[in-house]
Amino acid sequence: MSTILWLKAFHVIFMVAWFAGIFYLPRLFVNHAETDSKAVAEHLKGMEKRLLYFVTPFAILTVALGTALIFQYGYAWFVAAKWLHIKLTLVIFLLIYHGYCFKLVKTFREDKNTRSGKFYRIFNELPVLALFAIVILVYVKP
Repeated sequence: MSTILWLKAFHVIFMVAWFAGIFYLPRLFVNHAETDSKAVAEHLKGMEKRLLYFVTPFAILTVALGTALIFQYGYAWFVAAKWLHIKLTLVIFLLIYHGYCFKLVKTFREDKNTRSGKFYRIFNELPVLALFAIVILVYVKP
């Protein structure tokens, strides 16, 4: 059982680190979309790229440790844990969201953004909603 507890602990640690970046990156996009200053825009380009590349390993480790947990619990548990299937669907959504952030960083880098700060404010709320649902699924198991 101690292996599972260690896997859970590190899974949550890396998930928290990943989400810290996924919450902050769209806030940088908001600032970038709303600035008229070339100097500020250039500074934000660097921050966006560094942050995205910094948190990407945390996303990978979160998924890897989650996968290891599934293997530790076994196939029968996986089949029976219906809440987990919903969680995994949300995790796939988050991975797509994370991947889309690469596209957005590139769009900003090339000065091709056409979206408003309001769009990025709404975009910023999507992982928050996913996190609420995931935590409820994991701890309440409805």
